Amino acid sequence: MTRKHAIMLGLIGALAVTAGCSIQRKKDRVLFDGHAFRTKAKVVDKKVSRADFTVSIDGVSASLDGAREAGRYAGTRYCIENYGTSKIDWKTGPDTEQLRVVDDKMTFAGTCQRP
Repeated sequence: MTRKHAIMLGLIGALAVTAGCSIQRKKDRVLFDGHAFRTKAKVVDKKVSRADFTVSIDGVSASLDGAREAGRYAGTRYCIENYGTSKIDWKTGPDTEQLRVVDDKMTFAGTCQRP
């Protein structure tokens, strides 16, 4: 086997592993109202407190109800991972009546409560 063939086989193997990882992620993702939403939960100011956080939800136009629940889920995961509790005091959250959607994106803000 020539060096060229060995490199080709290596690249094919790497591609197969990468493809397998992306298939796994799609399989494990959680759907809300039949849609997958890209969410990101992050701390507001870690120097002050990790309890205060925001959640951004992309693709709101697919389903407003689904986007609300995806945001609730992301916030709950954030609090469980950082505080071991799912208790959240939402400043702007999934149960807020008037939510602002800008560029197909919505943002929630909340504070994790101590268990």
